[in-house]
Amino acid sequence: MLMKEYRICMPLTVDEYKIGQLYMISKHSSEQSGGGEGVEVVRNEPCTDPKHGAGQITEKRIYLNSKLPTWIRKFVPMAFYITETAWNFYPYTITEYTCSFLPRFHVKIETSFENDNGCSENVFGDDPTPKDSVCFLDILNDPIPDKHYKKAEDLSNWVSQKTGRGPLVDGWRNTTKPIMCSYKRVTCSFEVYGFQGRTEDFIHRNIRDILLVGHRQAVAWIDEWHAGMTLEQVREYERKQQEDTNSKLKSDITCTDSAPTMRPSFTRSISVTDESSLKKMGVKTVDIPGSPSCPSSLKSPMRLNSTPE
Repeated sequence: MLMKEYRICMPLTVDEYKIGQLYMISKHSSEQSGGGEGVEVVRNEPCTDPKHGAGQITEKRIYLNSKLPTWIRKFVPMAFYITETAWNFYPYTITEYTCSFLPRFHVKIETSFENDNGCSENVFGDDPTPKDSVCFLDILNDPIPDKHYKKAEDLSNWVSQKTGRGPLVDGWRNTTKPIMCSYKRVTCSFEVYGFQGRTEDFIHRNIRDILLVGHRQAVAWIDEWHAGMTLEQVREYERKQQEDTNSKLKSDITCTDSAPTMRPSFTRSISVTDESSLKKMGVKTVDIPGSPSCPSSLKSPMRLNSTPE
Protein backbone atom coordinates (compact mmCIF):
# COMPACT_ATOMS: atom_id res chain seq x y z
CA MET A 1 0.00 0.00 0.00
CA LEU A 2 1.42 3.37 -1.07
CA MET A 3 0.21 6.67 0.44
CA LYS A 4 1.04 10.22 -0.62
CA GLU A 5 -0.40 13.63 0.17
CA TYR A 6 -0.63 16.02 -2.76
CA ARG A 7 -1.04 19.76 -2.20
CA ILE A 8 -2.23 21.86 -5.15
CA CYS A 9 -2.75 25.61 -4.78
CA MET A 10 -5.01 27.80 -6.93
CA PRO A 11 -5.67 31.58 -7.06
CA LEU A 12 -9.22 31.09 -5.77
CA THR A 13 -11.13 30.95 -2.50
CA VAL A 14 -12.69 27.77 -1.13
CA ASP A 15 -16.17 29.28 -1.55
CA GLU A 16 -15.47 30.12 -5.20
CA TYR A 17 -14.17 26.64 -5.96
CA LYS A 18 -17.37 24.98 -4.75
CA ILE A 19 -18.87 25.93 -8.12
CA GLY A 20 -15.62 25.61 -10.07
CA GLN A 21 -14.99 22.04 -8.93
CA LEU A 22 -18.36 20.79 -10.16
CA TYR A 23 -18.05 22.67 -13.45
CA MET A 24 -14.50 21.46 -14.08
CA ILE A 25 -15.26 17.79 -13.37
CA SER A 26 -18.35 17.80 -15.62
CA LYS A 27 -16.64 19.52 -18.53
CA HIS A 28 -13.49 17.42 -18.23
CA SER A 29 -15.49 14.16 -18.17
CA SER A 30 -17.32 15.22 -21.33
CA GLU A 31 -14.06 16.12 -23.11
CA GLN A 32 -12.49 12.77 -22.22
CA SER A 33 -15.43 10.68 -23.47
CA GLY A 34 -15.54 9.29 -26.98
CA GLY A 35 -14.59 6.29 -29.07
CA GLY A 36 -16.22 3.91 -26.61
CA GLU A 37 -14.15 5.19 -23.70
CA GLY A 38 -14.79 7.81 -21.07
CA VAL A 39 -17.07 8.32 -18.09
CA GLU A 40 -20.57 6.93 -17.58
CA VAL A 41 -22.51 8.39 -14.65
CA VAL A 42 -24.52 5.66 -12.93
CA ARG A 43 -26.03 7.81 -10.19
CA ASN A 44 -25.75 11.30 -8.76
CA GLU A 45 -27.97 12.01 -5.77
CA PRO A 46 -28.05 13.65 -2.31
CA CYS A 47 -26.76 11.73 0.71
CA THR A 48 -26.22 12.36 4.41
CA ASP A 49 -23.56 11.26 6.86
CA PRO A 50 -23.66 11.46 10.69
CA LYS A 51 -20.23 13.10 10.81
CA HIS A 52 -20.09 15.19 7.64
CA GLY A 53 -23.76 16.14 7.23
CA ALA A 54 -25.54 16.64 3.91
CA GLY A 55 -23.68 15.87 0.71
CA GLN A 56 -23.85 14.32 -2.73
CA ILE A 57 -22.91 10.79 -3.80
CA THR A 58 -21.84 10.17 -7.38
CA GLU A 59 -21.08 6.77 -8.89
CA LYS A 60 -19.32 6.54 -12.26
CA ARG A 61 -17.85 3.89 -14.54
CA ILE A 62 -14.63 4.92 -16.22
CA TYR A 63 -13.84 3.03 -19.44
CA LEU A 64 -10.13 3.35 -20.24
CA ASN A 65 -8.74 0.12 -21.69
CA SER A 66 -6.60 1.79 -24.37
CA LYS A 67 -5.02 4.08 -21.75
CA LEU A 68 -3.57 1.19 -19.78
CA PRO A 69 0.05 0.08 -20.29
CA THR A 70 0.43 -3.06 -22.39
CA TRP A 71 1.59 -5.21 -19.47
CA ILE A 72 -1.69 -4.51 -17.62
CA ARG A 73 -3.97 -4.51 -20.68
CA LYS A 74 -3.23 -8.14 -21.55
CA PHE A 75 -4.84 -9.27 -18.28
CA VAL A 76 -8.11 -7.37 -18.56
CA PRO A 77 -11.18 -7.73 -20.80
CA MET A 78 -11.88 -5.22 -23.58
CA ALA A 79 -14.96 -3.90 -21.75
CA PHE A 80 -12.83 -3.11 -18.70
CA TYR A 81 -13.94 -0.29 -16.45
CA ILE A 82 -13.15 1.16 -13.04
CA THR A 83 -15.91 2.19 -10.65
CA GLU A 84 -15.53 5.63 -9.07
CA THR A 85 -17.69 6.46 -6.06
CA ALA A 86 -17.43 9.96 -4.61
CA TRP A 87 -18.97 11.49 -1.50
CA ASN A 88 -18.96 15.29 -1.68
CA PHE A 89 -19.31 16.97 1.72
CA TYR A 90 -17.59 20.12 0.49
CA PRO A 91 -15.07 21.34 1.59
CA TYR A 92 -14.29 17.70 2.43
CA THR A 93 -14.67 14.86 -0.08
CA ILE A 94 -13.89 11.16 -0.34
CA THR A 95 -13.41 9.32 -3.63
CA GLU A 96 -12.83 5.58 -4.05
CA TYR A 97 -11.86 3.56 -7.12
CA THR A 98 -12.42 -0.18 -7.36
CA CYS A 99 -12.62 -2.84 -10.05
CA SER A 100 -14.53 -6.10 -9.65
CA PHE A 101 -12.28 -7.80 -12.22
CA LEU A 102 -9.26 -6.95 -10.03
CA PRO A 103 -10.60 -7.45 -6.49
CA ARG A 104 -7.32 -6.43 -4.85
CA PHE A 105 -7.20 -3.06 -6.57
CA HIS A 106 -8.28 -0.07 -4.47
CA VAL A 107 -7.60 3.67 -4.51
CA LYS A 108 -8.92 6.10 -1.90
CA ILE A 109 -8.58 9.88 -2.14
CA GLU A 110 -9.49 12.14 0.78
CA THR A 111 -9.62 15.85 -0.04
CA SER A 112 -9.79 18.90 2.19
CA PHE A 113 -9.98 22.40 0.69
CA GLU A 114 -8.39 25.15 2.77
CA ASN A 115 -7.88 28.92 2.35
CA ASP A 116 -4.08 28.79 2.63
CA ASN A 117 -1.03 28.16 0.46
CA GLY A 118 -0.44 24.56 1.48
CA CYS A 119 1.19 25.33 4.83
CA SER A 120 -1.17 23.27 7.05
CA GLU A 121 0.36 20.06 8.36
CA ASN A 122 -2.65 18.09 9.61
CA VAL A 123 -5.81 19.11 7.74
CA PHE A 124 -7.31 15.64 8.10
CA GLY A 125 -7.20 15.81 11.88
CA ASP A 126 -5.55 12.47 12.65
CA ASP A 127 -1.82 12.00 12.08
CA PRO A 128 0.29 14.47 10.06
CA THR A 129 1.53 13.03 6.76
CA PRO A 130 5.29 12.26 6.89
CA LYS A 131 7.18 15.02 5.07
CA ASP A 132 8.74 12.59 2.58
CA SER A 133 5.20 11.60 1.51
CA VAL A 134 4.04 15.20 0.88
CA CYS A 135 4.20 16.38 -2.73
CA PHE A 136 3.51 19.99 -3.78
CA LEU A 137 2.16 20.28 -7.33
CA ASP A 138 2.63 23.62 -9.10
CA ILE A 139 -0.07 24.31 -11.71
CA LEU A 140 2.20 26.94 -13.31
CA ASN A 141 5.57 25.22 -13.66
CA ASP A 142 5.22 21.46 -13.20
CA PRO A 143 5.32 19.58 -16.52
CA ILE A 144 2.27 17.77 -17.88
CA PRO A 145 2.11 15.24 -20.74
CA ASP A 146 2.36 16.95 -24.13
CA LYS A 147 -0.99 15.50 -25.19
CA HIS A 148 -2.72 17.52 -22.43
CA TYR A 149 -1.04 20.85 -23.13
CA LYS A 150 -3.24 23.64 -24.48
CA LYS A 151 -1.98 27.19 -24.96
CA ALA A 152 -5.30 28.57 -23.64
CA GLU A 153 -4.69 26.68 -20.37
CA ASP A 154 -1.09 27.85 -19.94
CA LEU A 155 -1.33 29.91 -16.76
CA SER A 156 1.76 31.95 -17.60
CA ASN A 157 -0.39 33.58 -20.31
CA TRP A 158 -3.78 33.38 -18.59
CA VAL A 159 -5.72 36.50 -17.60
CA SER A 160 -9.27 36.34 -16.24
CA GLN A 161 -11.54 39.01 -17.70
CA LYS A 162 -14.10 38.59 -14.90
CA THR A 163 -11.77 38.63 -11.91
CA GLY A 164 -8.69 40.45 -13.24
CA ARG A 165 -6.47 37.65 -11.94
CA GLY A 166 -3.44 36.35 -13.80
CA PRO A 167 -1.05 35.68 -15.27
CA LEU A 168 0.75 33.56 -12.68
CA VAL A 169 4.48 34.20 -12.22
CA ASP A 170 7.29 32.34 -10.47
CA GLY A 171 6.79 32.34 -6.70
CA TRP A 172 3.06 33.01 -7.11
CA ARG A 173 2.13 30.62 -4.29
CA ASN A 174 3.71 33.00 -1.73
CA THR A 175 2.45 36.28 -3.19
CA THR A 176 -0.94 35.71 -4.85
CA LYS A 177 -4.21 36.64 -3.15
CA PRO A 178 -6.69 35.04 -2.89
CA ILE A 179 -5.19 31.58 -2.61
CA MET A 180 -6.46 28.17 -1.58
CA CYS A 181 -5.03 24.67 -1.39
CA SER A 182 -6.49 21.33 -2.35
CA TYR A 183 -5.04 18.78 0.09
CA LYS A 184 -5.38 15.25 -1.28
CA ARG A 185 -4.36 12.19 0.70
CA VAL A 186 -4.12 9.33 -1.79
CA THR A 187 -3.82 5.69 -0.77
CA CYS A 188 -3.54 3.01 -3.44
CA SER A 189 -3.06 -0.73 -3.23
CA PHE A 190 -2.76 -3.55 -5.74
CA GLU A 191 -1.93 -6.58 -3.66
CA VAL A 192 -0.80 -9.00 -6.35
CA TYR A 193 2.64 -10.56 -6.01
CA GLY A 194 5.06 -9.36 -8.67
CA PHE A 195 2.87 -6.45 -9.79
CA GLN A 196 2.22 -4.45 -6.62
CA GLY A 197 5.08 -1.94 -6.68
CA ARG A 198 4.99 -1.27 -10.41
CA THR A 199 1.22 -0.88 -10.48
CA GLU A 200 1.06 1.41 -7.44
CA ASP A 201 3.79 3.64 -8.92
CA PHE A 202 1.88 3.72 -12.23
CA ILE A 203 -1.31 4.75 -10.42
CA HIS A 204 0.41 7.60 -8.57
CA ARG A 205 2.09 8.89 -11.76
CA ASN A 206 -1.29 9.06 -13.46
CA ILE A 207 -2.98 10.64 -10.44
CA ARG A 208 -0.29 13.33 -10.43
CA ASP A 209 -0.93 14.15 -14.10
CA ILE A 210 -4.72 14.16 -13.60
CA LEU A 211 -4.47 16.49 -10.61
CA LEU A 212 -2.19 18.92 -12.42
CA VAL A 213 -4.30 19.05 -15.59
CA GLY A 214 -7.61 19.27 -13.68
CA HIS A 215 -6.54 22.11 -11.38
CA ARG A 216 -4.94 24.04 -14.27
CA GLN A 217 -8.24 23.77 -16.14
CA ALA A 218 -10.29 24.88 -13.13
CA VAL A 219 -8.30 28.13 -13.11
CA ALA A 220 -8.07 28.58 -16.89
CA TRP A 221 -11.85 28.11 -17.28
CA ILE A 222 -12.69 30.55 -14.46
CA ASP A 223 -14.51 33.02 -16.74
CA GLU A 224 -16.91 30.24 -17.77
CA TRP A 225 -18.20 29.69 -14.24
CA HIS A 226 -17.07 32.45 -11.86
CA ALA A 227 -19.85 34.75 -10.58
CA GLY A 228 -22.05 33.54 -13.40
CA MET A 229 -23.39 30.26 -12.05
CA THR A 230 -25.30 29.42 -8.91
CA LEU A 231 -25.05 25.98 -7.30
CA GLU A 232 -28.43 25.10 -8.84
CA GLN A 233 -27.24 26.19 -12.28
CA VAL A 234 -24.00 24.26 -12.11
CA ARG A 235 -25.93 21.15 -10.98
CA GLU A 236 -28.17 21.56 -14.04
CA TYR A 237 -25.08 21.94 -16.24
CA GLU A 238 -23.66 18.81 -14.59
CA ARG A 239 -26.87 16.87 -15.29
CA LYS A 240 -26.92 17.83 -18.98
CA GLN A 241 -23.24 16.99 -19.42
CA GLN A 242 -23.82 13.60 -17.80
CA GLU A 243 -26.74 12.84 -20.12
CA ASP A 244 -24.68 13.81 -23.18
CA THR A 245 -21.65 11.80 -22.03
CA ASN A 246 -23.69 8.68 -21.24
CA SER A 247 -25.44 8.91 -24.62
CA LYS A 248 -22.11 9.35 -26.41
CA LEU A 249 -20.57 6.32 -24.69
CA LYS A 250 -23.53 4.03 -25.38
CA SER A 251 -23.68 5.13 -29.00
CA ASP A 252 -19.95 4.58 -29.52
CA ILE A 253 -20.01 1.11 -27.97
CA THR A 254 -23.14 0.08 -29.88
CA CYS A 255 -21.45 1.06 -33.15
CA THR A 256 -18.29 -0.81 -32.17
CA ASP A 257 -20.29 -3.91 -31.27
CA SER A 258 -21.67 -4.09 -34.82
CA ALA A 259 -18.17 -4.08 -36.30
CA PRO A 260 -16.34 -7.34 -37.18
CA THR A 261 -14.05 -7.03 -34.13
CA MET A 262 -17.12 -7.56 -31.91
CA ARG A 263 -16.10 -5.70 -28.79
CA PRO A 264 -18.21 -6.87 -25.82
CA SER A 265 -21.40 -4.86 -25.47
CA PHE A 266 -22.03 -2.22 -22.81
CA THR A 267 -24.29 -4.55 -20.84
CA ARG A 268 -22.05 -7.57 -20.92
CA SER A 269 -20.76 -8.57 -17.51
CA ILE A 270 -17.11 -8.88 -16.53
CA SER A 271 -16.85 -12.02 -14.46
CA VAL A 272 -14.64 -12.14 -11.39
CA THR A 273 -14.47 -15.90 -11.83
CA ASP A 274 -12.41 -15.71 -15.03
CA GLU A 275 -9.89 -18.12 -13.55
CA SER A 276 -7.61 -18.24 -16.59
CA SER A 277 -6.86 -14.53 -16.43
CA LEU A 278 -6.84 -14.30 -12.65
CA LYS A 279 -4.43 -17.22 -12.19
CA LYS A 280 -1.87 -15.39 -14.34
CA MET A 281 -1.90 -12.67 -11.70
CA GLY A 282 -2.08 -14.92 -8.67
CA VAL A 283 -5.47 -13.50 -7.74
CA LYS A 284 -8.23 -15.42 -6.00
CA THR A 285 -11.71 -13.94 -6.06
CA VAL A 286 -13.17 -13.05 -2.70
CA ASP A 287 -16.43 -11.64 -1.42
CA ILE A 288 -15.82 -8.40 0.41
CA PRO A 289 -18.71 -6.80 2.28
CA GLY A 290 -19.52 -3.16 1.87
CA SER A 291 -21.77 -0.72 0.11
CA PRO A 292 -21.28 2.56 -1.77
CA SER A 293 -23.93 4.10 0.49
CA CYS A 294 -21.25 5.52 2.77
CA PRO A 295 -17.50 6.09 2.58
CA SER A 296 -14.89 3.53 3.56
CA SER A 297 -14.12 5.59 6.64
CA LEU A 298 -17.42 4.24 7.92
CA LYS A 299 -17.51 0.85 6.18
CA SER A 300 -15.15 -1.63 4.55
CA PRO A 301 -14.01 -0.79 0.98
CA MET A 302 -16.76 -1.61 -1.49
CA ARG A 303 -16.59 -4.16 -4.24
CA LEU A 304 -19.35 -3.83 -6.80
CA ASN A 305 -20.73 -6.59 -8.99
CA SER A 306 -19.56 -5.91 -12.50
CA THR A 307 -22.84 -6.71 -14.21
CA PRO A 308 -24.46 -3.37 -15.17
CA GLU A 309 -28.02 -2.91 -14.01
